[in-house]
Amino acid sequence: MAIATDSFFLTPDSEGTLQSRIRQMVAEAILAGRLRPGERMPSSRKLAAHLGVSRITVTLAYGDLVADDYLCARGRSGYFVSENAPQPQDFALDRSPPRDSVDWARALSQRGGAMLGAGKPRNWRDYRFPFVYGQADPSLFDHHNWRGCTLMALGQKDFHSLTDDQFEQDDPGLVEYIARHTLPRRGILARPDEILVTLGAQNALWLAAQLLLNQRRTAAIEEPGYPGLREILNQTRCRVEPVTVGAQGLEPADLPPEVDVLFCTPSHHCPTGTTMPLAARRALLDTAARRGMLIVEDDYEFEIAGSQAPLPALKSLDREGRVIHVGSFSKSLFPGLRLGFLVGAAPFIREARALRGIVLRHPPGLVQRAAAYFLSLGHYDALLRRLGRAFETRRRVMLEAVRAEGLAIAGPAEMGGSSLWMRTPDGIDAQRLTEALREDSVLIEPGAAFFHQPGSGQRHYRIAYSSITAERIPEGIRRIARRIDNLQGKPR
Repeated sequence: MAIATDSFFLTPDSEGTLQSRIRQMVAEAILAGRLRPGERMPSSRKLAAHLGVSRITVTLAYGDLVADDYLCARGRSGYFVSENAPQPQDFALDRSPPRDSVDWARALSQRGGAMLGAGKPRNWRDYRFPFVYGQADPSLFDHHNWRGCTLMALGQKDFHSLTDDQFEQDDPGLVEYIARHTLPRRGILARPDEILVTLGAQNALWLAAQLLLNQRRTAAIEEPGYPGLREILNQTRCRVEPVTVGAQGLEPADLPPEVDVLFCTPSHHCPTGTTMPLAARRALLDTAARRGMLIVEDDYEFEIAGSQAPLPALKSLDREGRVIHVGSFSKSLFPGLRLGFLVGAAPFIREARALRGIVLRHPPGLVQRAAAYFLSLGHYDALLRRLGRAFETRRRVMLEAVRAEGLAIAGPAEMGGSSLWMRTPDGIDAQRLTEALREDSVLIEPGAAFFHQPGSGQRHYRIAYSSITAERIPEGIRRIARRIDNLQGKPR
C-alpha cells in the first residue's frame, strides 16, 4: 500500500520552485524517519492532485530524488523509498532547552559591538514609502544578464574556479577588470599584487584596521561618519578621535597631531554627501606626509555620484603610497553580493591577503567569476547608465518635493549619490519622527547613529531614493512634512 497523500503538504512560506519544494518535502520526511526504506510513494498523479500542482512537476521532483538515491523506481510499480536512502538518527533527542551555566559577561574577551542595520526593519519592502539607503531596486537591476553570467560561471569551463580551494588568491578576471577599468576611472593605476578582493567594503575596512591599529595607536574618523567603522575600530582597542566635517568636508588643519591613521570618505562623505575640494585633498596628503600618517579612503559610492564628473580619488594624487583605497560594488550592483576591494602598496596587500586567508580564505569563486563576466561583458556599464538616469530623475523629484514642503536640507543638495541629509525643525527629535512615520508607512533613517559623540545628531535624518520609485516620492515627502507639523502641533 502506498503512503497516504495526506502525509504530504507544502509549507506556504517556503522558498524555491514547486519542484525544489516537493523534493525538499520528501527528503526531509526521509531524514526525519517519517518515510522508511521500501515504502511506496504516492503516484505522481495522486500527489499532484493533492498538492494542486502539475503532474510533470511531481515527476521531475521524483526524478531528482531518484538521482540522489532517496527514491528508487521499480518499473510500472511506481516509486519507493530507496534502501540506500540516508538513515535518520537512531538516538533520542532531548528536546528540552539546555541550561546555560556559562557567565558570558566574563567568558567573552571582546564584544562584537552593535548589530549593523539593527534599526532598519527587515520587512522594509512592505512599506509604501521606503526612503531606505543602500538597498537594490529590482525594477532597475539587470536580472536577465546577471542570471546568464551566473550560468556561465557554473559551466564546465569554469569548474575549477568554482570548486577548487583558491587558498589566498582572487579571480584573475575580476582583478583584471578592477585594475584596467574600475580604478582608472578614479585616476588610479595599480598592479594585480596591489589589489585584494574583499567581502564588501566592510570587510576591507576591517582588514585595514586590524593591520594598521592597536591599543597604542590613534585613528581619526569623520564626525558624523559611517557607524560600521566605529564598531570596527572598537575591535582594535585603538584611541578614536572624531573630526567634524563641514560644508567643504574634513579640514586637514583640524586633525589632532597624534593621529596614526585617518579614515575618510572624501569623494562622497557619509552621510552628508559633501565632496572634499581638490585643494583640500592635496593639503590632506601634505599633512599626512609631514606627520607620517596613513589614510584609508572609502570610495563607496563614486560610480553613482551623479551627472557631475567626479574629482580624482585621493589615492590617485598619492605619490608616497600613504593612501589605502577601499571600493565596493554593493551600491552599484546589489548589497547582497558582498563584493569590494582594497588597493594599496604591495607589502600592505600581501599582509591583508594573509589575514583574509586566516579568516575566510577568499570570497566565493562563483560570486567572483559571475561578477567578472557581468563586468567584462559590458552589462555593468549599461546598468550604471540606467541607475544614473533613474537616480538623477528621482533626486530632482525629491528636491522639488522637499522644497515644496519646506523641509530643511542639511547637506549639499546637488552632489548626486542616492540620498539627502536632512535636519528637523527645533524641538523635533529625529528618532521620534522616525517612529511616528512608520505608522504612515514611511521609512527614514535617524541621524544619531552617524555621530561618535553621544547625544549628537538628534535633529538629523537621511532619506534615500535608491529603493523608492519617482512616482511615490512626492507623497512620501508630504507625509514626512505632515508628521513634522503634527509633532509641532500645527494644523494641516
